[in-house]
Amino acid sequence: MEKVRVSAVSYTNTLPFIYGLQRSAVIDRITLSLDVPSRCAYKLIHNEADLGIVPVAALLDLPDAEIVSDYCLGATGAVNSVFIFSEKPIEEIDTLRLDSQSRTSNGLAQILLQHHWKREVAVLTSGDADAYVEIGDRTFGKQHSHAYVYDLALHWQQFTGLPFTFAAWVANKPLPVSFIQAFDEALAYGLAHREELIKQLPPRLDFDYRQYLMEHIDYQYNEDKKKAVAMFLRLMKTLDRAPINP
Repeated sequence: MEKVRVSAVSYTNTLPFIYGLQRSAVIDRITLSLDVPSRCAYKLIHNEADLGIVPVAALLDLPDAEIVSDYCLGATGAVNSVFIFSEKPIEEIDTLRLDSQSRTSNGLAQILLQHHWKREVAVLTSGDADAYVEIGDRTFGKQHSHAYVYDLALHWQQFTGLPFTFAAWVANKPLPVSFIQAFDEALAYGLAHREELIKQLPPRLDFDYRQYLMEHIDYQYNEDKKKAVAMFLRLMKTLDRAPINP
């Protein structure tokens, strides 16, 4: 069997998965690349990867794809790395700039604005705006740098009563059952050894890696997260305004 091309997110939240893969025999059966979430999706959509931890919004462009793992990047409550930042309260913003690195978080922000906060705003891909979406490691330590900070996973839970799934392990073609089992075992190993991984991370005074990886990120892809994905994809289809690139 040829090596399976795997695309993984190059953010801290994925490090437990990478830790497990690199310490498992399955590493010899894959070609691993680290990418921003939008690039993971691009690779799977364009058959440049066979398996990836893909932002769930990309499932709309992968009708034949399958979520193959019991693990994901999710949150039950605040995730602490996916935000809308603003100097105005959400009730006063008229423009929102999206983050080029993740279609899912952009969609989530627009869904919450439209359905939860009942706001109509102009959505931009660049330029100045009243508020902006930002995800991943770039948000670490920024929660006190803006007057208003909205954790999107927390507000999704308040809106729906469900956890949120940001990304799932998706295959765009059938893969051997034995490979998927070995892959999942490697992911589980990494999650079980998060404490060892955390000790290797450079210390930061403005961000708690242990709290983030042990409490904020919820890695189990369970029934509630499956319900959340289905609801999110339905709501994505209701978004009625394309982003503007000034």
